[in-house]
Amino acid sequence: MTTAAQTTPSPTREAMHRRRPNVAVLTTVLALTGTIVALQQTLVVPVLPELPMLLHASPDDVSWAVTATLLTSAVATPIVSRAADMFGKRRMMLLCLTVQLIGSVVGALTTSLAGVIAGRSLQGFAAALIPVGISIMRDELPRERVGGAVALMSATLGIGSAVGLPLSGLIYAHMDWHALFWVSAAMATLMLVVIPLVVPESRVRNPGRFDLVGAALLSGALVTLLLAITKGGTWGWLSETVLLLLLSSAVLLAVFVPWELRASTPMVDLRTAARRPVLLTNLASISIGFAMYGNMLSTTELLQMPVATGYGLGLSVLAAGICMLPSGLAMVLLAPVSANITRRFGGRSTLIVGALVLAAGYVLRVFLTDSLWQIVLGATVVSAGTAIAYAAMPTLIMSAVPITETASANGLNSLLRAVGTSTASAMVASVLTSMVMHLGGHSLPTLDAFKAIFWICTAGALLGALLAAFIPARREAASAAGAAAPAGVARDEVPDELVLSGRVHTDTKRAVRNAVVTVLTLDGDPVDWSRVEPDGSYAIVLPGPGRYVRITAADGWAPVSEVVEIDSAASQPVDLGGRLSLRGQVTQDRDGDTVPAVGVLVVLTRATGERVATSRTDADGAFELPLGEHGRHVVSAVDPATAASAAQNVTLVGVEREVDLHLVADPQLVRA
Repeated sequence: MTTAAQTTPSPTREAMHRRRPNVAVLTTVLALTGTIVALQQTLVVPVLPELPMLLHASPDDVSWAVTATLLTSAVATPIVSRAADMFGKRRMMLLCLTVQLIGSVVGALTTSLAGVIAGRSLQGFAAALIPVGISIMRDELPRERVGGAVALMSATLGIGSAVGLPLSGLIYAHMDWHALFWVSAAMATLMLVVIPLVVPESRVRNPGRFDLVGAALLSGALVTLLLAITKGGTWGWLSETVLLLLLSSAVLLAVFVPWELRASTPMVDLRTAARRPVLLTNLASISIGFAMYGNMLSTTELLQMPVATGYGLGLSVLAAGICMLPSGLAMVLLAPVSANITRRFGGRSTLIVGALVLAAGYVLRVFLTDSLWQIVLGATVVSAGTAIAYAAMPTLIMSAVPITETASANGLNSLLRAVGTSTASAMVASVLTSMVMHLGGHSLPTLDAFKAIFWICTAGALLGALLAAFIPARREAASAAGAAAPAGVARDEVPDELVLSGRVHTDTKRAVRNAVVTVLTLDGDPVDWSRVEPDGSYAIVLPGPGRYVRITAADGWAPVSEVVEIDSAASQPVDLGGRLSLRGQVTQDRDGDTVPAVGVLVVLTRATGERVATSRTDADGAFELPLGEHGRHVVSAVDPATAASAAQNVTLVGVEREVDLHLVADPQLVRA
């Protein structure tokens, strides 16, 4: 048994336990911040047709009031989420709300297009509130309450969008358009007062140096990509500007990936993001985000089409927005249903069910277009599928990444959903402007255009379900957020989470860069895991003091498994010893005898040809090479003086190997 070194005095009962915040109050406050995020997306939609006249600008220039928010949201979400893991989640929420407040005041006080765009850009920072708020729920709520809270937080995106349109329309109908920004400012101010009173600062941190270069590269890649997607229809998909933006995004991403793989504290942990559960969840999120957004955009447009088209209902913006309220209500009601599905069958099943319901809703929409109730019913079914699917995504992400990276991992997931919604926006605009009828001198979309959108979104939802089907099933961890309270402690009191940190090194104290540290309970349930940084450091979050199983493994080293007893936050190094090796002896025939081959070059290469390591035989003909990565390799020995050589296939599986080679002279030395 290994006992962690004490970095602080043993904690008292008062220090060991603290009262959880009120679950209902904390969940409500965080869900309201999610609603604020969604409201920012629809804030200026009712006033967009009037802004060109109000600001003396062209409709194309006014569209930047929406585009600017999208771009800053895309940039802010991964950066703020990563900073939340490093510097504090509540602190980053307050920062985002402060920036949103400043942007709202700027928009409320301006009378120019530049001021509106600046204000809307700052409001985009609110998008990071969703992933950061979800990670706070994981840190602060009892495990059995996390699923429902996360489902509600995810549903707020639909709730805010559904409520935002009629609310914004109502405000604009009775007040000056600046009132829209003042309402946003009031919401931000309220949350700035309430959050410090209700939301505790999480003690789960992942310290390190912030990756400024990675943040700049990722921001540039996102801005150029999303700008090309959102403006492609206006500027022309094959225009030089759009093609240059797409090329710039590809180049920046090509530089970003190797930089992140070498960074000590990367902006995005690409190795974790490439793990199958995380990768497939993120890919499914793009598809489902694409499918979801088509519902909101197409429904309000369809309801406002003139009656003269033969299919339109001629509703006002306000009336169309009110018709979206059942969709928002459905998302609220289905939040606990989604949580129950996840609890009983797992996040993968929930995501598949949500995607299939979403697809079924779009199929209904293709055939239900004759009356108002049919359109509202179809839109509500789509929203129901969205609620179920969206609630599963953060759960799947958090179950597959280290606890110290939950905010940044959820931030990446939110970002990829935004890529899906942006693509859906471009698709809807393209379809509605290409399949048109001419009525009274105006070009209006046909009913077939809307049906085409529904079929395309159906395909997106089915693709999301297919991707989700390949996500590995995973047993839920009986740890971290949900560890049971120790005997004698009330249910709303639990041990503070502890951070077990340390450094993985060799017997010569050199850092092992490719190690993974995993911690389990004594019953074998997963607690947390960490991929070590380039300096060998790791950080594991434990639900409280106790005994755990710690397993450390790295390619080329023998794994170490041990029981550790943790009394408080501690720093505990792991010594992996000496590196595993591939060793053996090289011999050759000389004067009728078999003798050691001295000073012979020995090379280890992969089966694909890349060199792994080289060595020279000693006076006994012995050699030793560091063990390479798992897989098929070739070990070769060559004596350049006599042209004698030998080679043998070997399969390395993480254990030491012995391979003996016998040199055979080449009767004819081949010269180049």
